[in-house]
Formats: sequence, C-alpha cells, structure tokens
Amino acid sequence: KEWLSKGHGEYREIPSERDFFQEVKESKNVVCHFYRDTTFRCQIMDKHLTVLAKKHVETKFLKLNAEKSPFLCERLRIKVIPTLALVKDGKTQDYVVGFTDLGNTDDFTTETLEWRLGCANVINYR
Repeated sequence: KEWLSKGHGEYREIPSERDFFQEVKESKNVVCHFYRDTTFRCQIMDKHLTVLAKKHVETKFLKLNAEKSPFLCERLRIKVIPTLALVKDGKTQDYVVGFTDLGNTDDFTTETLEWRLGCANVINYR
C-alpha cells in the first residue's frame, strides 16, 4: 500500500527535472526512461515498461522527456535515446542504453528487459 501511495505499480510521465529528484528521493528503486516523442524505439520501450510497472510494484517506473530535461541528461551523461536510468537509494547505479543489452533488436521480449533490470537489482527478479 505504501508503494502504491508513492506512485508504484504504474508507468507514468513526470513533467520536469525537479520532479525527478523528488520522485527518486521517496523510493528505494526507480527506473526512469529518458525518451523523445519522435523516437520510435521509445514507444517500444514504453510498451514493455507498462507491463513491468504493474508486475514489479517494489519499483517506481517513470518517463521523462529528454528534450525538456537538458540539465539532467548532461549530468547523467545521457547521449542515446532511449536510455533507462536505474536508480537505487537516490543514486543512479546503472543504465540500459538503447537496445544493446536487450539483444540489439526491436523485438526483444519483456522478459529480456525484466532480466536486465534484475541484473541491476532494481527489481526483484527470480
């Protein structure tokens, strides 16, 4: 219940960089998708993250428009879209950059992404 009250269990967009810091502070595990509207692969990532957000309520799943967050993109050294920033205890621990870790294909499975997030210990993966 506490997780759900903090926005876990759903995949949602946050409006600004300032919101990112607030969201990351209040949850132990966060996956944040840095996306662009014009990038087709971001829609593929959205599809998988929507499924995983419902399945892994222990983790908060967010998306942030990279074009509206230049400071954060520079600070986190995000150069490729889509990039997932994997945050534990308020610190960015790992990144999923593009689809390289996901088999370098557009039709990777949700399970592949789930496994990758599990490797970073940002979700409880068995």
